[in-house]
Amino acid sequence: MPKSVRLTPALETRLERAARAEGVHVSESIRRALARHCDEVLGGVLSSKLSDVAGAVRSPGGRARRTGEAFKRVLRARGRRR
Repeated sequence: MPKSVRLTPALETRLERAARAEGVHVSESIRRALARHCDEVLGGVLSSKLSDVAGAVRSPGGRARRTGEAFKRVLRARGRRR
């Protein structure tokens, strides 16, 4: 869906330079920036942000193992509430 925005000349110049540096069209650079902004404002899903580290540490057992499982349950529960 097309949208229209007004940019200052300085911001337009920066946008064009950033798009060139990434090797993408200006519109793609804008879409990426808006997606990052929306994720930041809306918070995203915490479990997906931490998926690469959650449960990555292994221990011989004890409290650390139980804590990891509890942490995973909390993340899953929070993800369902959003």
